Amino acid sequence: MFVLGIDPGLSRCGYGVVEQSGRKAEAVAIGVIRTPAKAPTAERLAWIHEEFVRLVEEHKPDVVAIERVFFQVNARTAMGVAQVSGLAMAIGHSAGAEVVDYTPNQVKEAVAGWGGANKEQMQRMVQSLLRLPEMPSPPDAADAAAVALCHLAHRASRQMAKSSKLS
Repeated sequence: MFVLGIDPGLSRCGYGVVEQSGRKAEAVAIGVIRTPAKAPTAERLAWIHEEFVRLVEEHKPDVVAIERVFFQVNARTAMGVAQVSGLAMAIGHSAGAEVVDYTPNQVKEAVAGWGGANKEQMQRMVQSLLRLPEMPSPPDAADAAAVALCHLAHRASRQMAKSSKLS
């Protein structure tokens, strides 16, 4: 199973492709899509759209997991995050992938075991869980991989619950 995790943002959009085989999760691609702050929003969204399409075509994810916009103080930032989230949802759906979203607390609890984990703690947990030689950086890339890991953890617990009901 391939999961494309997305930490949406207009300036920096993190992505993490994680493959799960049995109980083992492995990082396939982790990075950040950057757009120039001074470029018009439509141009920035078009650039992110192209990169999302490229990622989906290259990795053919079964699931696109997106960190949900939970709260933003800056309305302008929240708007950009929501627009990028919408792109990821539409592209994932059009490619036939399951599309899910998780709150930041759900991601932190699934990956670090605590909803109050900070950026560095999340980076270290992603490094540990994916057995990476270095801490993933920048934090947006680690956050995206964490979203993918969160989905895998939630999926595993749902499958365990389902199989115990059948027994």
